[in-house]
Amino acid sequence: HQPTTLGILTGHTSAVTSVAFSPDGHTLATASFDDTARVWDISDPHHPTALGILTGHTSAVHSVAFNPDGQTLATASTDNTARVWNISDPHHPTALGILTGHTNTVFSVVFSPDGHTLATASTDGTARVWNISNPHHPTTLGILTGHTDAVFSVAFSPDGHTLATGSADNTARVWDFPGPIVAGHTNTVRSVAFSPDGHTLATASDDTTVRLWDIRDPHQPTTLGTLTGHTNTIRSVAFGPDGHTLATASTDNAARLWDIRDPHHPTALSTLTGHTNYVLSVAFSPDGHTLATASTDHTARLWNISDPYHPTPLGTLTGHTNAVLSVALSPDGHTLATASADGTARVWDISDPHHPTTLGTLTGHTNAVSSVAFSPDGHTLATASYDTTARLWDTRDPHHPTAQGTLTGHTNRVYSVAFSPDGHTLATASTDTTARLWETNIDRVVARICSITPAITSSEWDYYLPGLAYRPPCP
Repeated sequence: HQPTTLGILTGHTSAVTSVAFSPDGHTLATASFDDTARVWDISDPHHPTALGILTGHTSAVHSVAFNPDGQTLATASTDNTARVWNISDPHHPTALGILTGHTNTVFSVVFSPDGHTLATASTDGTARVWNISNPHHPTTLGILTGHTDAVFSVAFSPDGHTLATGSADNTARVWDFPGPIVAGHTNTVRSVAFSPDGHTLATASDDTTVRLWDIRDPHQPTTLGTLTGHTNTIRSVAFGPDGHTLATASTDNAARLWDIRDPHHPTALSTLTGHTNYVLSVAFSPDGHTLATASTDHTARLWNISDPYHPTPLGTLTGHTNAVLSVALSPDGHTLATASADGTARVWDISDPHHPTTLGTLTGHTNAVSSVAFSPDGHTLATASYDTTARLWDTRDPHHPTAQGTLTGHTNRVYSVAFSPDGHTLATASTDTTARLWETNIDRVVARICSITPAITSSEWDYYLPGLAYRPPCP
């Protein structure tokens, strides 16, 4: 069949670079080198009419894309930005948010199928993924690096789990995209925690609330309940070992305990007061009878929460010379680790929680230590620091903890560390907008390297290591 022209849309004053249909097919968006995008009513395709003009970009607009709800439009530009627009009234489109971070032209933009995520492709050689659940304040979720030239195109798979990019380096890449975004908070999410059975996620936010989410189907998390009561930022959240109790720490100088047996209707149990400044971290003992808290008042505290309605103070840990940013209890419950803005971590004997004593001080970081975590066997402690590194320490002799290794690669502060349940993997989170996974067992690292690296021959050994007996590291 011979295609025929239905209508011609005129109005742009320079080349038109991109077009996109709205989900209902009644609206068309166009992008142009004239630095604008336009929205058109094409209900009668023989007589398309101009609706609104989107102005704000300071250079050519290369790409337009509709959100699946049809109410939001995204644009990409040579001005190195993407923008998000409210077009619910297409006659009067309004700017929502500007996505900055790319260092060269943004060539392509696309929404995820659920509309909560935006992907952009740029001639800076990267693609970026953005959380636009709050389109007024879009945030970077990840930067996709690997292409060696400009990235011109980006697309989501229909299920939203895969992203494809096309590049001037003559390749396309396929990326396994993380699961769905858990959205609902209205400000920064500071802390996340899984329930012991893995069915529930708790999220703590600067919006002064904690939210509970059913993640039994991780592809479709659903809201359960919201915990309100704190009057300032919530910095930490932790589940008790029975999964029925939740603890929170807040910059309102208090920690709180919550009954979440009915997660749709969580109820406050008690408020723990005594710290004289922000409470930044909470951690349960393995038996659930003791809670540890950390504060900017330079102390950590231990609390008897056997009766969660009436918690009582046990002991106060003093010695740090600056804010205590994180606490963690060993798997046997006899040892506590603290991380401090004084640049050290400390290990404490809390066998007698009324009289905790210092066992050892871990020095080596060159800036604040922001997080501590014990391995599941209790033999290793991980620390995170503003010095952009994480470190591993052998704590089998807690009186003399020894450095095992330094994990480098992050380009900004490392804020959090966490071990996998089997202890073989460590996760780190950083203000460089990335999280990293690390193998913690040196033997497994060597085995992995040897599995992909040819064994060195005796002649190669003699060439590179003359005079040394031939002892190849890989069999």
